[in-house]
Amino acid sequence: MTSASASTRGVAVKNSAKRRAGDSAFLGLSTGAAISILVILAGVAIFLIIQGLPAITANWADSTSLSSIQNPAHVPWASFWAYVAPLLWGSLWAAFIAMVLGTPVAVGIALFISHYAPRRVAGFLGYVVDLLAAVPSIVFGLWGIIVIRPFLLPLSDFLNTYFGWIPLFEGPVSSTGSTMLAGGLVLAVMILPIVTSITREIFLQTPRLHEEAALALGATRWEMIRLSVLPYARSGMVSATLLGLGRALGETMAIALIISPSLIFSVKLLTDGYNSQTIAANIALNFPISDDIQRSALVGTGLMLFVISFGVNMLARYIVAASGPQGNKRKRRKEGKTA
Repeated sequence: MTSASASTRGVAVKNSAKRRAGDSAFLGLSTGAAISILVILAGVAIFLIIQGLPAITANWADSTSLSSIQNPAHVPWASFWAYVAPLLWGSLWAAFIAMVLGTPVAVGIALFISHYAPRRVAGFLGYVVDLLAAVPSIVFGLWGIIVIRPFLLPLSDFLNTYFGWIPLFEGPVSSTGSTMLAGGLVLAVMILPIVTSITREIFLQTPRLHEEAALALGATRWEMIRLSVLPYARSGMVSATLLGLGRALGETMAIALIISPSLIFSVKLLTDGYNSQTIAANIALNFPISDDIQRSALVGTGLMLFVISFGVNMLARYIVAASGPQGNKRKRRKEGKTA
């Protein structure tokens, strides 16, 4: 063996060792990051369980402190579940209103940016949408108080006058605008950045050949979007929507500032004082003035919100897996076996 070949082999061995060292370091860092997420998630869950368990298992009927929490009428709560049930309803109801109002607008904005707007306009609109995500929730809450509540008063009167026979629009109509409709509209604006940004990126990833093939076959732009873009982006749209739902479920200050809440089950959108309270807003409003056992009850409601958020994310993963490429392959295999 010549000295030249020996030196070349030595350099190759050194480079291979460096590559292996880099791969090992990256593997260790990525594995540590993944484990840290699991540890943090488990730590949060354990903390909520330990801190909330005393109130969950307590006898609320015999506890003056617990029976009076967020209960001006001082009607004793039968149990923790009787206390948390209207809060769960309020959180889900407010988030549902936000999704109904915000998701179609977010998808429309994403479609306009990705397939209709000129390049310069699309870039500017994308920047504005991303900038909305940086606005603090307290600013959205103040905007809702000063702008949205007065703006919705004429609409509330119109809906109650002509559609008051529907339970959603029953009266009496609020004179201040502190309604669930105002809170839901502000939440809808707050989820626009996350839903629009993710959906826009998914639309832009549609294979160009699919779009050009549809146009070459005589499809209009809307037909091309309906037949090529939307089916390809279906799982991504579901993921974006559920991420927006998670943002709406956890929102605190905007709801706490805008609506006049009560611990009741209500679907009314236009009334003042008949709005269901959300878990996050209830914690923010009552935590500073609560004693130890009341604080445990509030942490227990946070545990319920944690479980709901975890369930929503699990549902999102299932839907994405079922509607993604692998899910479609499994469906085709089952259909072939059935045939």
